[in-house]
Amino acid sequence: MRSFPFVPGSPTLPIARAEGAWLHLPDGRRVLDAAGGAIVANVGHGRREIADAVARALEQASYLVPPFASESRLALLEELRRHWLPPALSRIALVSGGSESVDAALRLARQHHVAAGRPERWKMIGRDLSYHGATLATLAVGGHDKRRAGLEPLLADWPKAPPHYCLRCPLGCTRAACDLACVDAVERLIEREGPETVAAVIAEPVVGSAAGALVPPDDYWPRLAAICRRHGVLLIADEVMSGFGRTGRAFAVDHWGVVPDILVGGKGLSGGYAPMGGVYATDAVLAPLAARGDDFMFYTYGAHPASCAAALAVLRILEREQLVARAAAAGKRLLDRLRAALAEHPHVAEVRGLGLLLGVELVRDRATNEPFPSAAKLASRVVTAGLGRGVFFYPAGAGAARDVVCLGPPFTIGDEEIELVARVLPAAIDDAVRAAG
Repeated sequence: MRSFPFVPGSPTLPIARAEGAWLHLPDGRRVLDAAGGAIVANVGHGRREIADAVARALEQASYLVPPFASESRLALLEELRRHWLPPALSRIALVSGGSESVDAALRLARQHHVAAGRPERWKMIGRDLSYHGATLATLAVGGHDKRRAGLEPLLADWPKAPPHYCLRCPLGCTRAACDLACVDAVERLIEREGPETVAAVIAEPVVGSAAGALVPPDDYWPRLAAICRRHGVLLIADEVMSGFGRTGRAFAVDHWGVVPDILVGGKGLSGGYAPMGGVYATDAVLAPLAARGDDFMFYTYGAHPASCAAALAVLRILEREQLVARAAAAGKRLLDRLRAALAEHPHVAEVRGLGLLLGVELVRDRATNEPFPSAAKLASRVVTAGLGRGVFFYPAGAGAARDVVCLGPPFTIGDEEIELVARVLPAAIDDAVRAAG
């Protein structure tokens, strides 16, 4: 087709169908989806009961404006409240995906302060090495240099804190002597900007595609939450990639016992079966809007009946088959196998992750962590090499974490498939290094 892909010359792969953890090509070959698409597929591809649920919802109502109450919407809200969200996150807005979720959360944070009589609070503090979506607002608050490139004049100049990137600490700390200077830097940044001007801090509990499964030190999130409370700043947890079981808990923040003021989640909410995202907030965040009679504008396709039906079916499968616990166990097996397979690889700086959100950072020189030249596009070469060997990985990386391969397979991945990943990835890295010269 001459009209596809959108950018002429962009690589693509023809897919005839997908089932379980496998992508089937028209020529009969199959590829293991070790990335779950874009770290989306959690219950596996081709679940008939989800397709049937979507069909029933469409028969009942093809479209309803988001404020209307449909059977699938109400059932999904009840499921989220009863089985997934912390009790404090009682307010739910459903949107069409991750970028919309974060965009809406930023808007909500601003509206909260305005309605509460604090219109001077407008700044959103993000972090370097972060990605929150592809809208102008989400790119502005994020720190993904590759995806912001060329768009800078259109982006709000919001302040950025350093990431918890221990491999190459931006503050010069070592793991042995680290006292979480990176989280204390958030407080210094709030104080420098003026706490009375800061509306919110947004962060990914486990950094996704910008740096490839960066897991924070255990005290990071509790201290970040305390800093935000101390200064009257809202804390937004971006769980678009890490939420709904991906890290082996319902949400990644659950590993550290933190409940943010606002949490956003997409991807795993509907497991790739329909466009869906969500914004989850406390009563305290919405109370000033309600008191003033303010509205919170919806997106046209937010809470679409078919998407709600898909998400409800996915969540019930996750619960019935105990797939969150399975993600924790399979993630540990995969992490252990990758660390063993890549322990001596000269071009692997680190294998990291939590649950089934994993990353492998690539370097030219393991001893010095010298990266490959950006022109080599090594992570993309690894993906190409992996496809040639029957496994799909996800290319990631930005800034100093230039080349990272991400893994986020369906939670249903089996031991034989884990072994295949552990065999193919080292060979794909070797192929890519040779191709890069």
